[in-house]
Amino acid sequence: QVHLVESGGGLVQAGGSLRLSCAASGLYFSASALGWFRQAPGKEREFVAAVGWSSSNTVYADSVKGRFTISRDNTKNAVYLEMASLNSEDTATYSCAARRAAAGSTYTDSAWYTYWGQGTQVTVSS
Repeated sequence: QVHLVESGGGLVQAGGSLRLSCAASGLYFSASALGWFRQAPGKEREFVAAVGWSSSNTVYADSVKGRFTISRDNTKNAVYLEMASLNSEDTATYSCAARRAAAGSTYTDSAWYTYWGQGTQVTVSS
């Protein structure tokens, strides 16, 4: 059984930083693509960042490019999202997602992912 558990969310002032973690179990982690998505109240879920089975294969939403960094640690079966220069628009529930990577996959599409965590809340105060 696959489990994804996010942590690291919280309340932060605008301009601050947070590091989200997602611990995975029950899947072939090193061969999986991993993504971070977020959903604000009253809005649809949106793509934030993803990393392929290779750590060098990353993709970001334009809204977070240059501020957020996704990384993975295959020795710990974990994926991280370093968030800096946070603003109120970043307030949302952040969830990690995973699926066995495949050539030509669209890591930005939430529908492509098989497994999801419960999410962690990030609130940015202005």
